[in-house]
Amino acid sequence: MGQIKSEIIAVGTELLLGQIANTNAQWISEQLALHGIDIYYHSVVGDNLHRVQEQFSQASKRSDVIIVTGGLGPTDDDMTREAFQRISNLEIVEHKPSMEKIMAYFTKQNSTMTPNNKKQARVFAGADVIENRVGMAPGMIVTHEGKTWVFLPGVPKEMKAMVSDHVLPFLAERTGSNMVIQSTMLRFTGIGESRLEHELQSIIAQQTNPTIAPLAQTEGVAIRLTAKANTHHAAIELINHTKEKILNKVGEYCYGVDNEKLEEKVFQLLQKKGWTLAAAESLTGGMFSDRFVAIPGASTVFAGGIVCYDTKVKENVLRISSETIQEKGTVSYECASEMATNISKLLDATIGISFTGVAGPDTVESQSAGTVFIAISTKTGQQVEKFTFQGDRKTVRSKTVMKGYELLFQSLK
Repeated sequence: MGQIKSEIIAVGTELLLGQIANTNAQWISEQLALHGIDIYYHSVVGDNLHRVQEQFSQASKRSDVIIVTGGLGPTDDDMTREAFQRISNLEIVEHKPSMEKIMAYFTKQNSTMTPNNKKQARVFAGADVIENRVGMAPGMIVTHEGKTWVFLPGVPKEMKAMVSDHVLPFLAERTGSNMVIQSTMLRFTGIGESRLEHELQSIIAQQTNPTIAPLAQTEGVAIRLTAKANTHHAAIELINHTKEKILNKVGEYCYGVDNEKLEEKVFQLLQKKGWTLAAAESLTGGMFSDRFVAIPGASTVFAGGIVCYDTKVKENVLRISSETIQEKGTVSYECASEMATNISKLLDATIGISFTGVAGPDTVESQSAGTVFIAISTKTGQQVEKFTFQGDRKTVRSKTVMKGYELLFQSLK
């Protein structure tokens, strides 16, 4: 069979209420994509028999493979089997090996099994039953009217074991395709999404495999490259070829791939140069330092930081001149400059970085909310930049930290 349409249905009111995140669908989608199986729909439905039945009925009309997670437990609100029986009229029978396993569990726990636990051993007649190695309720694969239904428990560790051991091999055999889908993310800083897309317009227009998708994110911009091929190696080659074209045009802004973080790249550059870093933080309140010390081995290049939120701390600890504070203010080029220079001297670091500004919501020293000054000081020179960021206090502070890492990255390169 050729390419199949698949969808994932998660059953559980707790998902609709936001009490837990639907991480099952995300994980299953990632696994199916790696095996060249396209996902067309994700849906979540609460523990209501009529609505679950409606969702199943809709799925049966539009998809070839329907993967259902949740609703296989022992309680009254576990109604996945009952809903599917309504649209299929398949008989539900007790699966003896599963029943024996459930009974053995309660015997081992020296506790009495309640009658509703028998429900977990009930399966559709003729189903391919999937053993639950880490829990009780078995999974099932059912073929009905040319459609494949996969029923899995909602508990992530139980679901993942079944998908890895049983479902993926089954679907790979059914598709008759060895198609592999491989993705990678290129991460950029110092360039906006529209500018990045403009620079790469000719490459994007000509490219069909891999596909190129620019993505604006909270921390910079990313490009997702997705390639299809018959082997993992061939897919990687396709990606690398396009990646090279992209980096030839905008490589100066690229700091990493996949899950690499900008602060990690700064850390690597500092290590390579044998330099050390110190931070003076006013409005960021230690956020910059916190991100940096989260990196394993940060102590080899990070001398430390001072949170100088109060003006007296700037004067008495960082030794910012009283003339600068009185004449220029704490939110100024001059104050940021002295902060960066003095922190590098105080902590004997190669580079000092400073952050001062107004997080909001009120104006400070006639400077409006979102006004930020960042300075970088080295033995050979200094850079001081002014920015205006939009958003609430948390957003302004987060953007400031990321801009600091961006300036360091560009400076260290």
